[in-house]
Amino acid sequence: MTSSDKIWTAGLIVIGDEILSGRTQDKNIAQVASWLQVQGIRLAEVRVVPDEEARIIAAVNDLRAAYDYLFTTGGIGPTHDDITVDAVAAALGVPVVIHPEARALLERYYATRGGLNEGRLRMARVPEGSELIPNRMSGAPGIRRGNIFLMAGVPHITAGMLDALTGQLEGGAPLLSETIGCWVAESEVAELLRQTEAAHEACQIGSYPFFREGRVGANFVVRSVDAAALKACCESLMAGLEAGGHAPTPGGI
Repeated sequence: MTSSDKIWTAGLIVIGDEILSGRTQDKNIAQVASWLQVQGIRLAEVRVVPDEEARIIAAVNDLRAAYDYLFTTGGIGPTHDDITVDAVAAALGVPVVIHPEARALLERYYATRGGLNEGRLRMARVPEGSELIPNRMSGAPGIRRGNIFLMAGVPHITAGMLDALTGQLEGGAPLLSETIGCWVAESEVAELLRQTEAAHEACQIGSYPFFREGRVGANFVVRSVDAAALKACCESLMAGLEAGGHAPTPGGI
């Protein structure tokens, strides 16, 4: 299997009591997933965990073993409940250290903002052996240690960190997708979907039902890393829908 044939995968851990309580709506899952897809990496699993070290450690160890890459968002700020760095270091069995470059960045950033206090210095703490992920939006950098990436919870800061990582990760071919909509109950075409996917091994078909305008329908999303295989699968699915008396809508409904 060549590098381009391999399906590269990633896990994501969203960390924070505020997400689980509903006080904050997470926006990072969608943007991390979209960014990964462009890099040719598939987001395979997401876990949302509280600000509890044991829970973070367990999730880190599970997901770093299961996937090629692991991303975390949240819990790397200046307050006492920002414990992601400690948890990841514990999971890896390494100490937490002050990264000299991170300290210098923070000293420069806060030179005209009241100086570097104890809380702000917490944002220079990293698991030993880590590199930094640049952060143009604020002074605190993200952290990379091997295939683990620790990023901010604030979405626009996360976006900047992802931008800094663009092209830096090894990945395969980007995942392509096409959507076909149809005014049909998915239960009526379940067998057609199964047969079509089975006949096109390089493709996956997802079914997303909806209720609109007083009737049921579904959008079928066909995904593949192979453009020709994707086209053939879509054509086969549309032909099957038409044969069953269901008019397909390319692009979705």
